[in-house]
Amino acid sequence: MGVCILLGSKSDLEKAERAFDIFKEFNVDFDVHIASAHRTPDRVKEIVENSKHDVFLVFAGLSAALPGVVAALTTKPVIGVPLSGRVPFDSLLSMVQMPKGVPVAVVGVDNVVNGALMCIQILGVRDRDMRKKIEKYRESMREKVAKDDEEVRKYVQSR
Repeated sequence: MGVCILLGSKSDLEKAERAFDIFKEFNVDFDVHIASAHRTPDRVKEIVENSKHDVFLVFAGLSAALPGVVAALTTKPVIGVPLSGRVPFDSLLSMVQMPKGVPVAVVGVDNVVNGALMCIQILGVRDRDMRKKIEKYRESMREKVAKDDEEVRKYVQSR
């Protein structure tokens, strides 16, 4: 079990690093490749066809064709992370407008955390321990909100 990460270019690496951290935190096996749907389509096909992993997390900006190409080559889940650029929504629109029959799950623009967590939730369908880790992660988020609420209320009352 694990996640195959594809980056459309090396410039996507900085944003993708947060996903690496999350996968390490959850002890999820992953590998990373750079491949371009337009410049190296044969390499994309080779990576997808030879991946031992269960889920693909694909980062792309601009025309964002990479997640769709990956989805066309596999029946495994593909999660797209649209990346912002000079025109911040072009990648989002490219990913969400996939033709019927070739779905790509898409998270918000630059929302690397949700992309990684969606992969983990998919892996958790078959892995009870993974589901427990996700539940614990969410509980820590609830605790942080409660703590923040308490701090803000005290701050406002003391003014």
